[in-house]
Order: sequence, then C-alpha cells, then structure tokens
Amino acid sequence: MKILILCTGNSCRSQMAHGFLESFDDRLEVASAGTEASGKLNPKAVEVMKEIGIDISHHTSDPVDLYLDSEWDYVITVCGGAKDNCPAFFGKVKHRLHIGFDDPTYATGTPEFIWSEYYRVRDEIRDAFYNLYNEEIKPKL
Repeated sequence: MKILILCTGNSCRSQMAHGFLESFDDRLEVASAGTEASGKLNPKAVEVMKEIGIDISHHTSDPVDLYLDSEWDYVITVCGGAKDNCPAFFGKVKHRLHIGFDDPTYATGTPEFIWSEYYRVRDEIRDAFYNLYNEEIKPKL
C-alpha cells in the first residue's frame, strides 16, 4: 500500500508521520513531501523520534512535484494551524485525508516549553496515525 504524507515544509510533522507509519508495518510504502520543501529535516523532530527508537535522520525533505505522476492509496495532509498553507495534491489518489497538527517549529518560550511542544505533537501524530493504521489501513492489507 502506497501512502504519501504532505505538509508545507516537509521537515517536521510529515516526517514524524512518515516514520511512525514505517514503524507500524514494513508492508507500507511511505513517502513524504512538501509544497515548499525545506530540503532539510528539523533537528528537534529527528531528536524526539530518536528518543522513542525511530530513526528518521535518513529521510529527505522532498518537493511534492517528485510524486505527482505516481498513484497513491492514501494522500494525507498534516498541516494544522491557520498560518500553514496545506498543499493540495491532484495526482492519482484513492483516499485523501486531512489530519492536522500544530507546527512545533512555531513554539516560543523557554527551551523546556519548546521541547514540550515537540513531544506533544509527536505523541499526537503517533496516536492519530496508529488509530488510522489499525482502523483503516491494516484491514486493507
């Protein structure tokens, strides 16, 4: 099953979702991309995933254009707040979903608070994608 996770920068939330889906089932073919891909991963996102045993450091931040000609079982957007411009994807897609999350890169305050936002968003992504996997994706495999 082919799944594409989309966001604007493809450096944080989409990368975490990508890592979680791959960790749930190695039969899934997962990619992530952004409409304004940053070209690099958010180091805090890499760190909070590493802390729970998921290494996303080898992922790449790719522009959505690389995936427009492919067919996808699922395209899932993860942009959350109003300041995000969630990408529209018009490729060949069986199921389109939006599961929005706050962007922890915009967190301000003490270092402790900023890290807590990364942990919160990471855990929200894990829970939402685990539910999606169990309830919708796994039964179709």
